[in-house]
Amino acid sequence: MDFMKQALILAHRATTHDDVPIGAVIVRDGKIIARGENLVQKKHNPTLHAEIVAINRACKKLGVKFLDNCDIYVTLEPCAMCATAISLARMRAVYFAAHDPKGGGILSNARIYDSDKHLWRPDVHVVAEYADDAGNMLRAFFAARRQEKKSISHC
Repeated sequence: MDFMKQALILAHRATTHDDVPIGAVIVRDGKIIARGENLVQKKHNPTLHAEIVAINRACKKLGVKFLDNCDIYVTLEPCAMCATAISLARMRAVYFAAHDPKGGGILSNARIYDSDKHLWRPDVHVVAEYADDAGNMLRAFFAARRQEKKSISHC
């Protein structure tokens, strides 16, 4: 199973409730154990990023607080909050498709795993072959939002 493709499906689903198109899946032993999509707008909660949703679901399903031997696949580089949550969950690895130059918390901006004081560092992998798919979905989403704002302001 292609885990990043599954994350992209979730990202697309997030747009159906006006959330930024980001999806995440958590994998253990080659199987998806939890899925998450952005629910910030739908649930009116700024912390419900796809990664957080997936982590909460995985912990609940497994009945654990640590997700050792689990990997997370995310369509966009996790922000600092999500990167920290991934670390706190002690996940083995994080895979992401598109870099986030403004809000990325791993390689692009905050770089939280670079600190010597960070307790748990997952392996980080960029899945570049899906960067265009994820990036195009994000660009289309924000272009549509800008267009909506222009339409409203011209009324």
